[in-house]
Amino acid sequence: MQQVKTILLSKSVFEDNDREADALRARLREKGVCLVNVMSSPGSGKTTLLIALICRLMKKYRVGVMEADIDSDIDAVNVARKTGCRSVQLHTGGMCHLDAGMTAQGLNELGDGLDLVFLENVGNLVCPAEYDTGATFNIVILSVPEGEDKPLKYPLVFQNSDLVVVSKIDALPYFDFDMEKCAQYISGRNGAAALIPVSAKTGENMDALENWFINKLSEV
Repeated sequence: MQQVKTILLSKSVFEDNDREADALRARLREKGVCLVNVMSSPGSGKTTLLIALICRLMKKYRVGVMEADIDSDIDAVNVARKTGCRSVQLHTGGMCHLDAGMTAQGLNELGDGLDLVFLENVGNLVCPAEYDTGATFNIVILSVPEGEDKPLKYPLVFQNSDLVVVSKIDALPYFDFDMEKCAQYISGRNGAAALIPVSAKTGENMDALENWFINKLSEV
């Protein structure tokens, strides 16, 4: 009886994407462009935080933004209007993540002449963590209302991140959020990840977040 060969398609997909991501990262490095992949759950305050951060960083750098959503261009329009930076909307056609090929298409639309590009990935703590976008750095935003246990429930996104931003700390008095436990959970998943708690609303600790990016950009 003829043997049937089984092909693990997911392995092939991930390997192809990883090759594309490495090639994209190399091209960006040659151009001196820093690409930051921003991941979070829906409602974490990702866009609001990016707007506040970009307004600070645009004083020193040429910044662009790619907004990824299943539909709508509301975030891209909002970012462009409030910061004045170059912005494009990426529609994923129902997919819950971006891969390296999609990211490359978005970068082509943004054009050259940028120092720093933020990729605001689809709001989801699962799928975006599985696909390498070719980013220089990965960051994940965890908001206070979500609770401190997310690193336990969604390990991969925290394992793959260089920075964890705890957002909406102005809401700490109203939620049972343990910052010390959160730091322990993150360290247990990724001891190398930096942790910066901030409030885009009040500006608390935004200086520390800005300085993290300035230091990282000096290495690119």
